[in-house]
Amino acid sequence: MQDLGRGIAGLLRPGDLVLLTGELGAGKTTLTRGLGEGLGVRGAVTSPTFVIARVHPSLTGGPALVHVDAYRLGGGLDEMEDLDLDVSLPESVIVVEWGDGKVEELSDDRLHVVIRRAVGHEEVLDDVREVVVRGVGARWSDGAGLRALAGVPAE
Repeated sequence: MQDLGRGIAGLLRPGDLVLLTGELGAGKTTLTRGLGEGLGVRGAVTSPTFVIARVHPSLTGGPALVHVDAYRLGGGLDEMEDLDLDVSLPESVIVVEWGDGKVEELSDDRLHVVIRRAVGHEEVLDDVREVVVRGVGARWSDGAGLRALAGVPAE
């Protein structure tokens, strides 16, 4: 998941919103750790479950990474308004774990990453994940970056 995060980071720019969906232990924070490495941000990327949001400034002059965990928030964007995500969005990359149905109004353009753990013999399949990456809006409409991420040649 960390490698995938580093790959996705190469596609991101200031103003991008990334929503991560997956059950507990699916790898959302691990993917975000890879995003942080790929973006060259300061600080260890860990789950912000209890602080709700962490800002990781860039060490390379790129966008900051704002990492949000909306798991304990139930009221949608209104409840998240105190985080000022709309103010941070233009100059940052905002990643929201558990954000489905809560923060889509922040941007017409967003990247949805859904992570599913394999079901079966957990001792064998524990590290197996199915990941679906879907771009929404004009920013992602040509799909070239997402195809490159998947190793599919450009048309």
